Amino acid sequence: QVQLVESGGGLVQAGGSLRLSCAASGRTFSNYVMAWFRQAPGKEREFVAAIRWSSVSTYYTNSVKGRFTISRDNAKNTVLLQMNSLKPEDTAVYYCAASAGIMHVTLGPMYAYWGQGTQVTVSS
Repeated sequence: QVQLVESGGGLVQAGGSLRLSCAASGRTFSNYVMAWFRQAPGKEREFVAAIRWSSVSTYYTNSVKGRFTISRDNAKNTVLLQMNSLKPEDTAVYYCAASAGIMHVTLGPMYAYWGQGTQVTVSS
């Protein structure tokens, strides 16, 4: 069974940085897509970033391009989300997601596995 455990959330001032980690276990992930989604209070869950484990191709939603970087540590089976220049509108619960071989990486229902989420709060 695939397990995803997020860490690294917290409270930061606008303009600051945080790094989220998603520790993945339960199988090999060579053909998987790993992603981060977020959900703010009263809003729908939205795609943030994704990475294909094998090709290391990356995808970002427009609002985080140039500020967030997704990467993976193959040896530790961990996916990272480096978040810089944070804004109050980045405040949300951030979820790690994973699925094998999907094409439409921005669509939440495509992902089979989800973590419990980690809270990110950016104060103005």
